[in-house]
Amino acid sequence: MSGHLPPAILAIGRNYAEHAKEMGGAVDPNPIIFMKNPASVIRDGDAIEIPPICREHGPQVDFEGELAVEIGRDCRDVSEADALRVVRAYRAANDVSARWWQKSGSGGQFCRGKSFDTFCPLGDPMPAEKVADPGALRLQTRVNGHLMQDAVTGQMFHSVQRIISALSRGTTLLEGTIILTGSPAGVGHARTPPVYLKQGDVVEVEIAGVGRVRNPVRELP
Repeated sequence: MSGHLPPAILAIGRNYAEHAKEMGGAVDPNPIIFMKNPASVIRDGDAIEIPPICREHGPQVDFEGELAVEIGRDCRDVSEADALRVVRAYRAANDVSARWWQKSGSGGQFCRGKSFDTFCPLGDPMPAEKVADPGALRLQTRVNGHLMQDAVTGQMFHSVQRIISALSRGTTLLEGTIILTGSPAGVGHARTPPVYLKQGDVVEVEIAGVGRVRNPVRELP
């Protein structure tokens, strides 16, 4: 991605009950938090590139459509009541994930499998004031035109307000920080047989009232 990169990308795992179930887990009373490398960010139209390291253990690269929140100012210890006031914009996002590296290759830590270059497509920002309710947005993910994920953000266990408040407790969220709020059910890894991304695929995440991010897939030699 050209231009300014976010200072941090924080992400929430298993925030939709049906996705937690399909992945063999459950929602947690506290947000499950991991980070992605800011250098993984790409824009709408850029290619998701699958490097050889993500093919060493068989096909594994998956899509996860998500609502992204962009923080508009440095903040700490934000209450749920004030949380939306620190949001600058919302975006459509794809938390691309190399499942073997997420689950087996890094001691159970998610960061490695989520942080390969190009593994964080972000759509254009929609100013926060133009989004009346971040908990009432329809999110859809398509692969090659086929609908794979279809949910409403109100199904999130931890709301946008709760996520911001929880992440900011005792911790400064820097201006420009991106928060990925979790993915609904329908990911490729949980399907029978699994559906992993491959050369020539096109992935599109669209959030009504926010925008979309659409990316072709390329396998690097």
